[in-house]
Amino acid sequence: MENDTLPRSVWHTLSAEEACRALDCGPQGLTRAEADRRLSELGPNELKQAERISPWAILASQFKNILIIILLVATGLSAFLGHVTESVVITVIILFAVLLGFVQEYRAERAIEALRRMAAPAARVVRNGRETEVPSRDLVPGDLVLLNTGDRIPADLRLIEVVNLKVEEAALTGESVPVEKHVHPIEQSDLSPGDRKNMAFAGTSVTYGRGRAVAVETGMNTEFGKIARMLETVETGRTPLQENLDRVGRALARAALAIVGVIVVMGVIRDQPLVDMLVFGIALAVAAVPEALPAVVTISLAIGVQRLVRRNALMRRLPAVETLGSTSIICSDKTGTLTRDEMTARKIFAAGQTFSLSGTGYEPTGEFLRAGTPVEPPKELVTLLEAGVLASDAGLSRDETGTGWEMSGDPTEGALVVAAAKAGLQRTSLESRFPRVDEIPFSSETKRMTTLHSAPGGTVAFSKGAPEVILDSCSSVSIKGGVMPLVDSERQVILSEAKSMAGDALRVLGLSFKEKTTREDAEQGMTFLGLVGMIDPPRPEARQAIAVCEAAGIKPVMITGDHPDTAQAVARELGLLKDGRVVTGTQLQSMSDGQLDEQADHIEVYARVSPEHKLRVVKALQKQGHIVAMTGDGVNDAPALKKADIGIAMGITGTDVTREAADMTLTDDNFASIVAAVEEGRGIFGNIKKYLMYLLSCNIGEILLMAGTTLAGLPLPLTAVQLLYVNLATDGLPALALAVDPPEPDLMQRPPRNPRTGIFTRPVVTLMTLAGVWTALANLGLFAWSLQSGRTHEEAMTMTFTALVLIQFFNAYNFRSDRFSIVIHPLQNKWLNLAVLWELALLLIVVYVPVLQGPFKTFSLTVTDWALVVGAAFTIIPAMEVGKFFLRRSLHGT
Repeated sequence: MENDTLPRSVWHTLSAEEACRALDCGPQGLTRAEADRRLSELGPNELKQAERISPWAILASQFKNILIIILLVATGLSAFLGHVTESVVITVIILFAVLLGFVQEYRAERAIEALRRMAAPAARVVRNGRETEVPSRDLVPGDLVLLNTGDRIPADLRLIEVVNLKVEEAALTGESVPVEKHVHPIEQSDLSPGDRKNMAFAGTSVTYGRGRAVAVETGMNTEFGKIARMLETVETGRTPLQENLDRVGRALARAALAIVGVIVVMGVIRDQPLVDMLVFGIALAVAAVPEALPAVVTISLAIGVQRLVRRNALMRRLPAVETLGSTSIICSDKTGTLTRDEMTARKIFAAGQTFSLSGTGYEPTGEFLRAGTPVEPPKELVTLLEAGVLASDAGLSRDETGTGWEMSGDPTEGALVVAAAKAGLQRTSLESRFPRVDEIPFSSETKRMTTLHSAPGGTVAFSKGAPEVILDSCSSVSIKGGVMPLVDSERQVILSEAKSMAGDALRVLGLSFKEKTTREDAEQGMTFLGLVGMIDPPRPEARQAIAVCEAAGIKPVMITGDHPDTAQAVARELGLLKDGRVVTGTQLQSMSDGQLDEQADHIEVYARVSPEHKLRVVKALQKQGHIVAMTGDGVNDAPALKKADIGIAMGITGTDVTREAADMTLTDDNFASIVAAVEEGRGIFGNIKKYLMYLLSCNIGEILLMAGTTLAGLPLPLTAVQLLYVNLATDGLPALALAVDPPEPDLMQRPPRNPRTGIFTRPVVTLMTLAGVWTALANLGLFAWSLQSGRTHEEAMTMTFTALVLIQFFNAYNFRSDRFSIVIHPLQNKWLNLAVLWELALLLIVVYVPVLQGPFKTFSLTVTDWALVVGAAFTIIPAMEVGKFFLRRSLHGT
């Protein structure tokens, strides 16, 4: 056996005899002893199982988050110093975040397992000259495999005999229709699997005909095996949100440690008790760390996931929701995503005239138009449509819901049936008028199908197939008003029309008929009826979604296994292909990585691509700094989906392999749902940013207030309990309410966010600093004035404590946008309104209920006190409005 010395891509270039010689096998198949020897030498025909990470390792990894570490330290110190309540609350938050992360990551990558499940359980082979069935895992190179309709291909095979063999390869190559196979060698060696028409690949299935083949590659050496290897080696990157939050966590960790140190040291220098200063330092450190951050992020993402379900998208990983918001390029498959995956007749040439059909998909509604004007189908056109129905086996019926339509049978034949239904022709009535009595089936040699029917005047034959083949069998042509001899000039007109339709990427069929005939002469001397051009039409909503992408600064790119002409035509119709290039897999293969990196930004359509090509495209785009979303439905898409920043699988047509490798699954296989998901992702990131701006501005204000009073030689303006309460009030319901804030109106008119810039852009930092500084100044002024007005330290602390809570509530409304004024839809977030009302009620209880006044060191405020407190807190609104105004002017250059 010499196959170890042959490149795996060369089998299709060999003749059947050469392939068998290379594998040392013959028409009698392998002997059982030789098969056992090869099995022992090469191993079983199955995919290797990926290594799994232990649950304990996944659990341990959850504690590597810097915020979790800080909170653990704070919890320990609080418990050690006797502050049980604070330590319990923080512990609950920690456990919630850790357990959620564990559950997510425990769903380890199962793509290899899904590939294993796609393997055929058994195979029919010839061994010792006899047909036998063996487990597919025992198949070896050199085995002679028998193929029949419905069989799952058990290994990569070189075909040596075919009879009308068609194989469904969509899961592997992306080809939208079954592929017709042959046995002839193909000279070109560097072909993608979809173009190796004399090969059959593991995991695909026979849809028509039968054949014999010799196994050339098994197990991890098959095309499926190559994909499995790529899935094992592809590393998934961290999301922009995870990177941003890590940076925030590290910065807050340093700030928290510095705060504790400074407060304790300054307190000791001023002869404050060491234990009291430690407690206060811990309280301030906890205030500086947004301990609710993991919970808020999780809640934001979880709510986003629920919204996405309503928009036909299911998320597998929560952080991927936010990644969508950074997406700058969407690499989309064509069939079923940008198109309907429902073959539709677009043009008909009959009686010397060209008609177009409106309507798309399997819905049997539409008009026949000539030169754009609706017309009644003429008699010649009706005869053509009748021929299309009778010379096919497809059926059209209502779906299970009774609201839509579904097709059974070949998609091309289905397009003929639907076109006829648009003219009021139904299969049942036609078959009752012309019952089928015989059939000459389609074959790869004849490229046509002919059916014979009983008619009042004798047997009539209807035929459909390749236009040139149908024309060759015709001696006359149907014209308006009758039939005339088919002369050469008329043949050229028909062939020119067929070429024109093909140039529009339409799949073209010719149709003909013959009256008073027999099976023997049915396909001779026929009458040509006309041509039908059909295509899988673009989804109408996809064009609008692509326009939304362009407005949002997102570039859509088509990556498909279909023919370049078809891909180009669909891309132009959708408005996706403009000034960019169309590149085939063969052209891609000839490019170096450097050349692809340079040209990737200018390519808008990739056609006839292999799994390796898709993976290369994703990597090239990522090198250019793009956040790449990649869609797919077949096994061939799985490595690219896993490598992409956001992998999107198809829920209807997709395989288990792609769904396991992807971050998100579309339940309607619709490109428009991807755009809706991008909008949701942007909104989620915006809400997380609102939360962080709000919370950190509050923390800045609290820290500056403490630092200011210390530097001014004033007593501390808050007790540790008051500080922790402020922290609880602001970190609690108002922050969570910002996590569900409605999106800003211009969300999809902005360019994609650059993930490298992070959350803290110049406008964000400016507004946070402004809010923090103003919070500190307003409360420091109120505290100092209260002391100078003769109020006791406890009274001054109560007023400062109350004003600090109120000013942060005002800030929650301020930070609903870092661009728009607070007066635009100020009460739109009903959850924020309810949260603030609830917290105000709790504040009043803390201030006025006697049993709580002792622990919280508060006293009952008078009306005058409230006027001063509310007035001081309200000043944050005009201050922030002025800040936003100048930021808007600077951003717009005015």
